[in-house]
Amino acid sequence: MARYKPIHNGLKLLPVDFDRQVLPGSFEHALCHLVDHELDLSDFHSRYKNDTEGAPAFDPAALIKIILLAYSRGIISSRKIEAACRENVLFIAMSGDSRPHFTTLAAFVSELGDTVAKLFAQVLLICDRQGLIGREMFAIDGVKLPSNASKAKSGTREDYQRQVTKMEAAAQKMLDRHRQADAAPTDEAVVQREAKQLVRLQREVTQLRAWLANNTEDRKGAKGAVRLSNRTDNESAKMATSKGVIQGYTGVAAGDEKAQIIVDAQAHGTGSEHELLLPVVAVTAALRMDTTVITADAGYHSEANLKALAEQQVEAYVPDNGYRQRDERYADQDAHKAKPDPLWDKTKKAKKTRCFTPSDFQLADDHTHCLCPAGKRLYGNGSNCTFNGYAAMKFRGAEQDCVSCERRHECLRKPDKTKTRQVAFFQGTRPGPESHTDRMNVKIDSDMGRAMMTRRFATVEPVFGNVRGNKQLNRFTLRGRTKVDGQWKLVCLMHNIEKLAHHGYAA
Repeated sequence: MARYKPIHNGLKLLPVDFDRQVLPGSFEHALCHLVDHELDLSDFHSRYKNDTEGAPAFDPAALIKIILLAYSRGIISSRKIEAACRENVLFIAMSGDSRPHFTTLAAFVSELGDTVAKLFAQVLLICDRQGLIGREMFAIDGVKLPSNASKAKSGTREDYQRQVTKMEAAAQKMLDRHRQADAAPTDEAVVQREAKQLVRLQREVTQLRAWLANNTEDRKGAKGAVRLSNRTDNESAKMATSKGVIQGYTGVAAGDEKAQIIVDAQAHGTGSEHELLLPVVAVTAALRMDTTVITADAGYHSEANLKALAEQQVEAYVPDNGYRQRDERYADQDAHKAKPDPLWDKTKKAKKTRCFTPSDFQLADDHTHCLCPAGKRLYGNGSNCTFNGYAAMKFRGAEQDCVSCERRHECLRKPDKTKTRQVAFFQGTRPGPESHTDRMNVKIDSDMGRAMMTRRFATVEPVFGNVRGNKQLNRFTLRGRTKVDGQWKLVCLMHNIEKLAHHGYAA
């Protein structure tokens, strides 16, 4: 029988040279060189006032190395990072065997605030010095991630007030039952259970009352509409994603085309992407040249954004939602949508019975009236109307015909509330001044515009593929926009250091 050398598993005492664990050309080697020789950490050192009194603190340089190394390995949890500093030789070498507690790591990340923005800017300057920023095109995109907030505790002040009223009524009923139980014998276990429920209700009512007292107004959106508040993190937002509704933040990044360096990273508590375009454009102004092109997807498109970009003379390509329908390259996209997805079922659900559309109505040749599917006449009540720049003719049914019609449920969405049906026939665009959207559509539909959209995909999508796919960033672990913004900048900072390492920095 063949003989083999023994293989040792489990605990073994070995002499380890920490300096030899960090290999040249690796991410951790580039990270160590940056932190030890390039980055200015004076803002971190100024926080400590223990020159003569107090216990020794952990070196901020070591904490930065630990956090960024953990993020590069897809480790976000402070408890898992602490375990790695005890058990993983590379983490032990990077930390100098300092073994910080998880509370120290969590507090360090949450207290970074604006300081991490300075680190991000310093690394960006080094990337520029290494020739990794081309300034030909900046591609902007974002990702919506859950935060450390409860989606169930979202609502308006009116919703919270209604909850308080219901809870107080439920608590009063429990108190009444307790008084009745004092007068007559009852099950002691039931009494104790309801007593615990009463304590929880009263605590919840107290918290709600305190929140309402501290937040005297509802959150407002960009156009003044009421935006849902959240009792656990009022700066986060409830937003729709392809995998359902989440309570979280949108992490926005602007990537440079040359080496996919992230030139700006911001986190915002809103799911309305069109609100986030101009802040990124403003921050990247110092890095852009006159010939730099800004690209973004349809979520950032709005007439106001396009107008602002035109006024600032920023060359940009921002498509509308219908640009793929106008591009023959996407003619077969429905076939791909029909394919099964292991993460999400994209098959169409059974639709409700649809109402009659304008195509079901017959317009008279002289345009004086139209006939509904039931054969009743609808009379004109607006022959010179405009909807979103399109000329239209409006018709309304007579109340005596619609109220008694047997096909009301097929014609009206709310037949119990709506008396008569209205229908509009569009007659083409209304002549007028060309909008910024019209001009942008011409650019997007050109050969150059389609090429720019392809280049945008190749620039910014791999960035989010690295952050979400490779690094497994599935959620933010902090609360408050400032803290979440700092964590998002840390992740993007790690991405840029990876790019430096891949291009031979400090090798």
